[in-house]
Amino acid sequence: MEIQDIKQYVDRLKVIYEDNHIIVVEKFVNIPSQGDNTGDVDMLSIIKMYLKEKYNKPGEVYLGLVHRLDRPVGGIMVFARTSKAAGRLSEEVRNKTFEKSYLTIVNGKMEENNAQLVDYLWKNPKTNMSYVVDKNKKMAKEAILDYEVLKYDPELNLSVLKINLHTGRHHQIRVQLSSRNHSIYGDQKYGGRGHGKQICLWAYELSFIHPTKKEKLRFMDLPEKIGSWKIIEDLKI
Repeated sequence: MEIQDIKQYVDRLKVIYEDNHIIVVEKFVNIPSQGDNTGDVDMLSIIKMYLKEKYNKPGEVYLGLVHRLDRPVGGIMVFARTSKAAGRLSEEVRNKTFEKSYLTIVNGKMEENNAQLVDYLWKNPKTNMSYVVDKNKKMAKEAILDYEVLKYDPELNLSVLKINLHTGRHHQIRVQLSSRNHSIYGDQKYGGRGHGKQICLWAYELSFIHPTKKEKLRFMDLPEKIGSWKIIEDLKI
C-alpha cells in the first residue's frame, strides 16, 4: 500500500466529529474497514494518516476499530483514539447500548410496513457468504433486526427501509432481506437487481455513550441523493 494511495483519501475524508478519545467519520464505499488480504487501502490506515498529519504525531498513531461495515457499504463509523475508549465502546457493543441504523433500497413491496425479522445465520468461510439456516445447525447464530418502510415506489417496484440492528452478524441485513425475496438493490452477492450498480445499503445513524464524558451521542449521515439514492429526495429523515 503506497502512501500516495492513502493520501488521496485523507484529503477527501469527511470527519463528522472528533475529540481526544473518538473520531466519527463517513466510511468510503468499496473501502474495507481495516486491512485485509487484498492489501487495498482501508479506513484504519486513512484515519491514522489523517491524525498523524493533523496533529504532527511522531511514530505510530493508535486507532481502535470498534465495529465494521461491509466493504461495499458506506456511512457512519466511530473509531477509538485511546485504548480506554476502545475498551468502553467495545463493551457497549457487547451490551447492545451501541445503536446502529441503516437505510436501504430493496426489491419489491414489503408485506408489512413495520416488522422484526428473526433468523439463524450460518457463515460459509469458503465462500464468505452467510445463509439462513435451522437454529440447530452447528455454528448458527441468531440474527435480529427491525425494519420500517419509509417509501414504496410502484413504478420502480423498490422500497426504502430504515433498519435497526439488534445483532451484528456477517452480511446480516443483506441475507435476511434476500431470504425473503427483498434483496438489496445493487447487491451482486445476494441476488439484488441493479447489476453493476453500487449496493444501496448505508449506515446513516449511530448512537452511543461517550467513553469518558458519559453523554449520549447521536450522529446522522445521509448518502448523497444521486444515482439510485435519488429515490430518497422527498423523504424527511
